Amino acid sequence: MRDFRLRVCYRKAGRLRFLSHLEVVHALERAVRRAKLPYSVTKGFSPHMKIAFGPALPVGTAGEREYVDVFLSGYTEPEEALHRLVKASPEDLAPVEARYVAEREPALAAAATIAYYEVRIEGEGLTEQEVRSALERVVARGELSVEHKGKTKVFDLPHSLPKEPCVRSSSGGIVVELVVRMGQQGSLRPDALLTAAFDPATRPGVVATTTRRDTLIESDEGVWSRPL
Repeated sequence: MRDFRLRVCYRKAGRLRFLSHLEVVHALERAVRRAKLPYSVTKGFSPHMKIAFGPALPVGTAGEREYVDVFLSGYTEPEEALHRLVKASPEDLAPVEARYVAEREPALAAAATIAYYEVRIEGEGLTEQEVRSALERVVARGELSVEHKGKTKVFDLPHSLPKEPCVRSSSGGIVVELVVRMGQQGSLRPDALLTAAFDPATRPGVVATTTRRDTLIESDEGVWSRPL
């Protein structure tokens, strides 16, 4: 029996941005059950809901367009499925769009390799030009070593940053727009890049909020497109 692959775009906002990826998984699985959608289950000794997520968000990072594939054993109109999921989900983890995609499409976790981030920085007396210059100095190094959970990763910045960071002034601080390439070896976290750019003694700056605006699929030809 074939499955129907319902791709759902959802947001992660407010206090729920502090949920871990595993907590998000459990919350969305509960929403699918409460919505009474005919979800498929895996085979084997420990069957569970057949569901597949896109790249995980770091704890504390909000997301405006995150993606998950829910595999259904029976067809439900996408508008009806979305309506049920919205009613069954907390407001800050609510779906915003849903439609069916072909079973042959690659898994979200592997296919979605481009992320758009918006980072708001606060710092007394900090100027747009100071932030831009600080970022330019870091990017000019060509690589960045980041320590995380006792391990060190070295990122090739020309590869990890396919577009030049954009810096602009905003009410209450400076906003940095970053495009980051993700992959099996991990992805550069925006806060790690910006932390490396600031010397607290001379260029004080604090990352106030980080939001992933979108996650995109990059084709073999280099074209970027939304999963949904």
